Amino acid sequence: MPNIKSAKKRLKQDAVRRVENKTKKSMMRTWIRKLNEAVQAGDKTEAQKMLPTVFKKIDKAAKAGCIHANTASRRKALASRRVHAMS
Repeated sequence: MPNIKSAKKRLKQDAVRRVENKTKKSMMRTWIRKLNEAVQAGDKTEAQKMLPTVFKKIDKAAKAGCIHANTASRRKALASRRVHAMS
């Protein structure tokens, strides 16, 4: 346990931020999983409708610092490739 006042405050802030980051990451992963399920099922229209939402979730996670910008870019490219590869 920290003894210094600023360290105690930092501990509280870290706890709150950890929960927020976990929520954002979880939401992003959930939408990516839903998109992958739609692609596996061959539901092209549903996958195309989901793509902007997936991009939004990924961008929000990157902007909040939950994931690195390059990781966000890679995940968006992969999702886009999967959807556009459907014929």
